[in-house]
Amino acid sequence: MKTPNPADRIRETFRKIRETGPQPIWIHVRDEADVLAELEALDPALPLYGVPFAVKDNIDVAGIPTTAACPAFAYTPTETAPAVRRLQDAGALLIGKTNMDQFATGLVGTRTPYGICSSVFNPDYLSGGSSSGSAVAVASGLVAFALGTDTAGSGRVPAAFNGIVGLKPTRGLLSTRGVVPACRSLDCVSIFAKTTDEALTVLDIAAGHDPHDPWSRPFPTLAGRSGPVRIGIPHEDQLEFFGDDEAARIFAEGAARFEAFETVRVDISEFLEAARLLYGGAWVAERDHAFGAFLREHPEAVDPTVFRIVTGAPPRSAVDAFSGFYRLQELRKQTEPIWESIDALLLPTTPTIYRIVDVINDPITLNSRLGTYTNFVNLLDLAAIAFPGGLRRDGLPAGLTLVGPAFHDHRLATLAGFGIPDRQTIPLAVVGAHLTGQPLNGQLTERGATLLRTTTTSPDYRLHALDTVPPKPGLVRVPDGGVAIEVEVWDMPVDQFGSFVALIPPPLGIGSIQVADGSWVKGFICEPAPLEAAPDISHFGGWRNYRASL
Repeated sequence: MKTPNPADRIRETFRKIRETGPQPIWIHVRDEADVLAELEALDPALPLYGVPFAVKDNIDVAGIPTTAACPAFAYTPTETAPAVRRLQDAGALLIGKTNMDQFATGLVGTRTPYGICSSVFNPDYLSGGSSSGSAVAVASGLVAFALGTDTAGSGRVPAAFNGIVGLKPTRGLLSTRGVVPACRSLDCVSIFAKTTDEALTVLDIAAGHDPHDPWSRPFPTLAGRSGPVRIGIPHEDQLEFFGDDEAARIFAEGAARFEAFETVRVDISEFLEAARLLYGGAWVAERDHAFGAFLREHPEAVDPTVFRIVTGAPPRSAVDAFSGFYRLQELRKQTEPIWESIDALLLPTTPTIYRIVDVINDPITLNSRLGTYTNFVNLLDLAAIAFPGGLRRDGLPAGLTLVGPAFHDHRLATLAGFGIPDRQTIPLAVVGAHLTGQPLNGQLTERGATLLRTTTTSPDYRLHALDTVPPKPGLVRVPDGGVAIEVEVWDMPVDQFGSFVALIPPPLGIGSIQVADGSWVKGFICEPAPLEAAPDISHFGGWRNYRASL
């Protein structure tokens, strides 16, 4: 994600903004000189050094107005949202704040006074919402990544309509403090990026337990699961595309790309029922709680559709609310067994895509259809990632989504990489002499490999010091008595992978390694025989610690 010339990239971003005008993508753009001055003060060793990014304008940044796409609502915060601050502390440079469906109410991107964003593939078609500007800023190449929010699909639908990745993390992994709420119990900060690996990099930096956010949750250590990866595919008669044969074709082709794994047909009827609770149940009252009073006090300043959705819903009693909570809990219990038979559920991100003019003429019905496969995810406390499924014959993009249990974000993102057409890179875990700063790291960088993240193996490995020049370790998976060993995961271009493997001498080789989140990546393994004479250095937790001890 880093660039060799970040100042040039920042200047080019601002040049493009001046050339096209800030709107409809941006609500607020920072001063170019301020951003370049900020770059000058950064440590080049920071993981996101000089990387430009954007945030949706319902997320606070100190000194910049937060509007939630409603000028009458605007206020200027004195504190930056923790999720944004963590990225800035890692060296990322904020370019500005982006357009959105007002008060994050919509999946279309048309409910805003700042101009309507369109898909980068066709100006007549929706950009998707509510995080419209963030998705378009990434898809247009203005920024490397952007933050949105996702309550009902707002971090996934815009990704589908712009051919990028939209990571909807497990609720609570990224702090929602400093975010204008839509449904506080469901909201989460989402991530837009060009690739799944870049989205994971941002997730790992932005995530963190926030003791001041009542909805924040720490990332637990998950036990790894052995056996083949199992992908759930809905029964064909449960898939609805509203007559869009091209969307159906793209999904079928996407499902075929996962046939390298074990595929399982699953019943999604209870997921779909949960999705209907979001706007057909008590959760509309949660939006009313968040900003309904403002809407009623300033009706002339509010998008008519947003006003209608929030204030026009039938009155609901506490009894109605508890009935909805009870039914949702029943659906959670009824859907939990599915995750014992599959690792991830593959779905269309949306059933179809609509023209902007059609949504303006029918704003409620068409918006509702777009949430068919997204609305249930936060209600059922699941994680999800949307990724490009390919282009339709009319040149429009179609998206796919993988859904899985809470805290399986890394596994989902890794699997999603296999579902993107024309996959061009391979994640590769290194454990010793190829780590950053070690003598063989150049074998990676000279092939165009980029560092994705630093993590550990699952706690099933032992590390031994081999007698080689330069010094290298041997990593071996053991049936018991293993520990977690530090690794770096690099993104290796497919066309360079063969030449890299050819450099590896015995007893080392390339196999599959399970990392901390339970997913598997290619990585260095060692034949067991030479390890009998090689000191066991597992207690150091990694090669760097061992070398530092000498």
